[in-house]
Amino acid sequence: MEEYKETNDRAADVYSKRVRAGKRTYFFDVKSTRGSDFYLTITESKKRFRDNGFYYEKHKIFLYKEDFGKFIESLEEAIVKIKELMPDYDFNQVVEEEAYESNDEAQESELKWD
Repeated sequence: MEEYKETNDRAADVYSKRVRAGKRTYFFDVKSTRGSDFYLTITESKKRFRDNGFYYEKHKIFLYKEDFGKFIESLEEAIVKIKELMPDYDFNQVVEEEAYESNDEAQESELKWD
């Protein structure tokens, strides 16, 4: 969904990127306000199970343009620190579960009705 959607909603979706990461999915959504300003929401979604089925547990962060610089700087510092603490870990590796989920998604897309 990389297109701008004109809506009458308070916040219009401008851009969305989904990142599957094991049992979690992250959404990076750029939204537009009525005043033509933009902000970012970062949503973590986890599939949870109950007796009668499943639901998605979501946590959301709203990030405003005036905070981008500090946020990026702090995130980069934290990631550098983790990489220093785990020098032998391959941070670009694909988790087997991600590959399995991608296969499931491909099978689901084949089953969709037009």
